[in-house]
Amino acid sequence: MKLASMIGTVCIASLVLTGCSSKVTQPDEYSGFLGDYSRLKEEKSPSGAEVMRWVDPKIDLKKYTSLYIEPTQLYPKPQPTVKIPQATLSGITSYYDQALKREAGKSLPLATAPGPGVLVVRAAITAVSSKTEGLKPYEVVPIALVAAAVSTASGIRDQETTLGTEAVFLDGGNNALVAQVVRKGTGKPLSNESQVMKPDDVKGVIDGWAADLHQSFLKLKSK
Repeated sequence: MKLASMIGTVCIASLVLTGCSSKVTQPDEYSGFLGDYSRLKEEKSPSGAEVMRWVDPKIDLKKYTSLYIEPTQLYPKPQPTVKIPQATLSGITSYYDQALKREAGKSLPLATAPGPGVLVVRAAITAVSSKTEGLKPYEVVPIALVAAAVSTASGIRDQETTLGTEAVFLDGGNNALVAQVVRKGTGKPLSNESQVMKPDDVKGVIDGWAADLHQSFLKLKSK
């Protein structure tokens, strides 16, 4: 279960961005990226974030000496909108790649390709949906759900941005499944329904995921 702590963080948040929150992803929010979700169980990442996770109980972590991070996918493939343009979608995946490499590289050498002794991370930014009582989604697209929350005092609507990720960890030598994880987080609120979402609005979520990964590696090294 040591690897479970590492896997749960990536993913691949105890969110470090002030004001963000995260709840465990529900089955009806799964995107299909993992294929099989039957083995997932609710657990806590090292920082206390709620994640859905499965780790092969027979895994031998000592055999892995480096980490290969595949380019982040968008799943299912999104259709850009006025509020969430292609530039935002591309910016989010690009930043996820940077954050994962930045933090994971502090703990294990980064490989340039899969191979024996390499742990492969295949992550995707996925669709999520809101379960918050009293919120009405006005637009649901892969990557973000922007939900309108009415202030009882002023009647002004603030928009909530939510980001989800699913990831698989594979043995780079034989492509065997090592672990799976699903998690989500909430980014910066948008000021109104017309504000265009930008990558900066969810960078705190991504930074939290990546930082959590690094902390897990540190715990593993200290054992």
